[in-house]
Amino acid sequence: MSTVQRHAVVAGAGIGGLTAALALHRHGWRVTVCERATGPTAVGAGIVLAPNALRAFDTIGFDITRAAGRVVPAAMGLRRPDGRWLSRADTAAPAARFGGPPLALHRSALADALAGALPAEAIRYGVAVTSVDDADGSPVVRTDAGDLDGADLVIAADGIHSPLRRQYFPDHPGLHHSGETAWRTVLPATVSPAGAVTAETWGRGERFGVVPLADGRTYVYATAVAPEGYRPADVRAELLRRYGTWHDPIPALLERIDPAAVLQHDLYDLAAPLPRFHHGRLAWLGDAAHAMTPNLGQGGCQAVEDAAVLGHLLADAGPEHVPAALAAYSAARCARTDAIRVRARRAGRVAALTHPLAVAVRDLAVRATPARATNRAMAALFDGFTLPDGMDTVPTGVGARW
Repeated sequence: MSTVQRHAVVAGAGIGGLTAALALHRHGWRVTVCERATGPTAVGAGIVLAPNALRAFDTIGFDITRAAGRVVPAAMGLRRPDGRWLSRADTAAPAARFGGPPLALHRSALADALAGALPAEAIRYGVAVTSVDDADGSPVVRTDAGDLDGADLVIAADGIHSPLRRQYFPDHPGLHHSGETAWRTVLPATVSPAGAVTAETWGRGERFGVVPLADGRTYVYATAVAPEGYRPADVRAELLRRYGTWHDPIPALLERIDPAAVLQHDLYDLAAPLPRFHHGRLAWLGDAAHAMTPNLGQGGCQAVEDAAVLGHLLADAGPEHVPAALAAYSAARCARTDAIRVRARRAGRVAALTHPLAVAVRDLAVRATPARATNRAMAALFDGFTLPDGMDTVPTGVGARW
């Protein structure tokens, strides 16, 4: 490990930024996390940490189950609006195959646990990073609260609308609207029936998901084909109109929704991959690097993987080795994350079909898919996380500019 006190500035205190800060902190880095929000917030929804993300957390010695609990649903699957199952599987089988079941928890619980593992002075709330100058040499981080200089590394974890991505990739086409909008909220805990399941229900251009969280609450979400910027005046009425006649327990869950706590966002991904995830001493991570639609539940999981790989490659890197380590990070992460981005987009198109005949064919295909094919698809996601051996091999083209 380097004996020099190395300093990293992280733009953004989301899941990816906090995980990267913790990974670096545990390898002896001093970290400064700049977050535009004025403080921690309980606003948000659920996140499902798949086995690949949990293994990535393991590599940095972070046990989220200590903060979130270990309660997992008995089964998961896909349903039709009338309640009939298109597919269903017990969680025991994938847990045995991949080393553990997915863990669903509130995003704020995960963020709080990550922040609590960092030094108290590491996170600066109410400080937005606006740009980074001289990323090739001695980066100067411009914020709305003044400049930060002397950083050996800057991590752009500044989200799907990343200002730093726009600064360094000005010719990139930016975001692509999926054609869907999404509503998300978390309902208070109630006495849950034994054998609760995680289920997503597919209709015609509409979906509804129910995810029991590890703390006893319930994460619900819905998506619908809708024009960009569509915002109904009455959220509860809109959701009841769309999903109120669907199978139990969806109507009862809708009755419990607090409209003020419902988040609505249009769904986007990157229109094209970035050519690399680094520039000199600056690295992009999570949505800033590879924004993807949530159709595979891998957006946050891939940010955690990014952070674990960055921490691994920078663990023993002295300040002079940071650019090479970041080039190795690009080499390790670009192909995997873009393959998942493309796969998520394709999955969303299938789930969002609206023509009755196309929907009927889709549902029949799902029901006819053998378990071994489903297992192969999950394996590509859950077994795909690895830590690279080192930073001595960078593919041709990584480092090219737009």
